[in-house]
Amino acid sequence: MTSRSLEDRLASELADLETAGLTRRRRVLESPCGRLATVDGKNVLNFAANDYLGLAGNAEIARALADGALHWGAGAGASHLVSGHLAPHEALEKEIATFTGFPRALTFSTGYLANLAVTPTFAGRGDAVFADKLNHASLIDAMQLAKANGADVQRYAHNDVAALEKLLAASTAKHKLIVTDAVFSMDGDLAPLPLIFALAERYDAWLVIDDAHGFGVLGPHGRGSLAHFNLPASPRILLMGTLGKAAGVGGAFVAGSETAIEYLLQKGRSYIFTTAQPPAIACALAKSLSIIENGDALRANLMARIGQLRDGLAGLPLQLLPSPTAIQPLIVGENDAAVALAKALWERNLWVPAIRPPTVPKGTARLRISVSAAHTEADIAQLVSALKELA
Repeated sequence: MTSRSLEDRLASELADLETAGLTRRRRVLESPCGRLATVDGKNVLNFAANDYLGLAGNAEIARALADGALHWGAGAGASHLVSGHLAPHEALEKEIATFTGFPRALTFSTGYLANLAVTPTFAGRGDAVFADKLNHASLIDAMQLAKANGADVQRYAHNDVAALEKLLAASTAKHKLIVTDAVFSMDGDLAPLPLIFALAERYDAWLVIDDAHGFGVLGPHGRGSLAHFNLPASPRILLMGTLGKAAGVGGAFVAGSETAIEYLLQKGRSYIFTTAQPPAIACALAKSLSIIENGDALRANLMARIGQLRDGLAGLPLQLLPSPTAIQPLIVGENDAAVALAKALWERNLWVPAIRPPTVPKGTARLRISVSAAHTEADIAQLVSALKELA
């Protein structure tokens, strides 16, 4: 096959994406992430970011980052296990462990890397993985890696605890691993974690929880979905949380028992074979954790704005999914219609992204409205007014 034919094949597939209304395009922000953004030269209200507490542009966190860079330099220089584990990394891991209530935590450069580490490390030949069908792409890819390692992988219908129990009861696997998002990133709903944890106890399974969208937002002091449901920091739980959403900076962590985290450190390939984050990021995250812990006023405003949005959109001809979280999905249906509605909002200086397959199931293209503690009553009222006019 010639290089020209390779290029032609790629061009044909790209054309197919365009025809199906599935082409993704990047917008360029010319301002810091915040409720107001300058994007592609246009000033807009930002309902696209996962900056749930409005911390991405926080001046205190930015100063901690700058001071950390001046003291510790620009980069870590190596992976954690070679020479890249600096004092700020060590301090941050201890602070995260204390904050989440687990004995130990391990930090990663991204949530994707964290999820890629956990499932294939704890499930291999002779083991079984049970995963919610609406799990995030990083969990799905981790599941596929576990499958390549010889694990039996089964997916259960979204939040269907009865179906999960049937699969667990029928399994003869040596070790079992249940994997679920805590807050589902496209629907905004919560996993029934108390019921799932009870099954993990009953069937002696590991429980892997991705709390990317709950950490910092849910539970007392923003400690996340486990705290929201008053669940213990059990030795059978492996808790992943991202640090670039509510925390406003970047990276991720996995928290668990001392033994489980040591095992992950020794065996997790996406931890072992990647360069550590710059230590200044850890300095910034230490400040962010402090703000989160004392951020009840931020969380109260976020919940008030979510309630305002939901009340304002009641009776709209489009379906607003029943989400109690900062993720508010408005189902449009067809890809072109979702893109057209997002474009119409953009023309009114409102940035709300259209989400299409394969990120969501076919026929459920939607607007994914991300609410932030930084949004004002006037911001939400402007969005509600525009959606009522357009829908």
